[in-house]
Amino acid sequence: MKQFLRFLLLTLVLTTSLAVVSKADSGKENRIDLIGKVVDKYYLDFKPLATIELPRFIYDNGSFHFYRSTTSLLNQSEVFTDAAYIDAEPRRENGLIKPVSYQIVRLDGSSPGFDFSITAHLVYFWLAALVVMLLFFPLAIRYRKGIGRNSEPQGAFQNMFETLVIFIRDEIALQNIGQQKYMMFTPYLLTVFFLILTMNFFGLMPWGVSSTADITVTAVLALFTFAATQIFASKDHWKHVFWFPGVPVPIKFILMPVELIGLFTKPFALCIRLFANMASGKILILSILGTIFIFADLFGSGVAYGTSWFWVFLTLFIYLIKALVSFIQAYVFTILSALFIGMAVADHSDEHGH
Repeated sequence: MKQFLRFLLLTLVLTTSLAVVSKADSGKENRIDLIGKVVDKYYLDFKPLATIELPRFIYDNGSFHFYRSTTSLLNQSEVFTDAAYIDAEPRRENGLIKPVSYQIVRLDGSSPGFDFSITAHLVYFWLAALVVMLLFFPLAIRYRKGIGRNSEPQGAFQNMFETLVIFIRDEIALQNIGQQKYMMFTPYLLTVFFLILTMNFFGLMPWGVSSTADITVTAVLALFTFAATQIFASKDHWKHVFWFPGVPVPIKFILMPVELIGLFTKPFALCIRLFANMASGKILILSILGTIFIFADLFGSGVAYGTSWFWVFLTLFIYLIKALVSFIQAYVFTILSALFIGMAVADHSDEHGH
């Protein structure tokens, strides 16, 4: 097994080095589009093997327009075109107009009403949700049969996940929400943890996409925590927001806007923290690999070949760090969600020390 892992690692290093250096020495533009690798796309990028375009679904002027791909839209629609073709001739392959920017506009250049098209981040979000369900449905069936309740867990699969489930239940939910209400929120916290962890791990796969590197995904997750916090909040929570007990009346009017702002800064921090950490990790990896291209431009392909092994090994090291960060960010989002929920549902005493 160890020999196989060493062979796999060596093969990965060599193939990556040869691939990036050959591209750097190809005579084309020696650049890596960092932002293009992170932003959402209307296709699944498996280059150089294939590019799978995703369906386009646009609502405009009171009607819905559905196309199985962006290429189909450009060749069938009499209303929309690619934004790159407003001032340029269409690029054709095998007689078909091919997309360039994948940004769809009307023929006059104006933006369509609403673009509900499926994107790569959405696809990987669905895949992450599917993986979580496929993992936990069999576990749920086992527990309903009494395996793990009336007897010890059976097999490495159930034991491994039970360790994580018990940790989240006892060390995160119970410790931050309290004995009376922690079981109400444990399913949500488990779902958030494993969903974020799965999406983070997808970003480590070849051609994979981390949906948590999309601020819209992290914003939706943060909104669920915000909704749980406010819907199940106790009367004392709202009393501490609008009429803080135990302080003079003039101070109450000062604290009220501060507490109201605090309601929204907490989910905002959840959203930005997860998004920034996952997006920056991918940009860092691409930046390190981009050093090979810089060396090829400055010193020639010989220096690029000679130093490529170092940058590839450094990239692999960052990959290991990113794998650890994937766990840490899922844990941080989950524990902060539990903390915010616990602060909102707890019963506070009106007696404060002065």
